[in-house]
Formats: sequence, structure tokens, C-alpha cells
Amino acid sequence: MSERDISLEILEGIKEIKAYKAGKVSLKTRQLKEPASPQAIRKRLKLSQAAFAGLMGVSLRTVQDWEQGRREPSGPAKSLLRIAEQHPEVCAELV
Repeated sequence: MSERDISLEILEGIKEIKAYKAGKVSLKTRQLKEPASPQAIRKRLKLSQAAFAGLMGVSLRTVQDWEQGRREPSGPAKSLLRIAEQHPEVCAELV
């Protein structure tokens, strides 16, 4: 395996930023779809609310609030929900 040349990677990154600012290149963008409801994902994973809370790194109360519509998952929680929805095998390994 070859070693990374961090200084070269930084220099390339700076060149890319300059090219973008000069209007020479455009950035690729993606629209992320909203994940399914936390309750639907939890049920698909066959987890209790307490186990799902532990997996997500939030309190049981937070999961209950999500499922009852009192709160919405935040940015990082939404990202974890997308992973749980699209790659349930990852969650199965962590439980």
C-alpha cells in the first residue's frame, strides 16, 4: 500500500477551490431524501424503543418523542436514520 502525500492532497484541494471560485468548475449536488419515520425503521429492525435509543445514541424519551410527533430528528440523527434504513445489516452488527 502506498503512503498518502497529504501536502499534495492539500495543494490539489486549494487548486479546486480556486477553480470553483473563478467559475471554471461547478460542484456536484445531491438531494437527500427524507428517511422513513423512526418508528418504521425501528420496527423493520425489530428493536424495542430502548434498544433503538441505545443504537442511535439518544434517550428513550427522545425516541418516544420522535414516534409521537413531538420532536423531529436532528441532522446527525437523520443521517443515522438514513444509514439504518438503507443498510440495516450495519445496525444488526452493532446490536
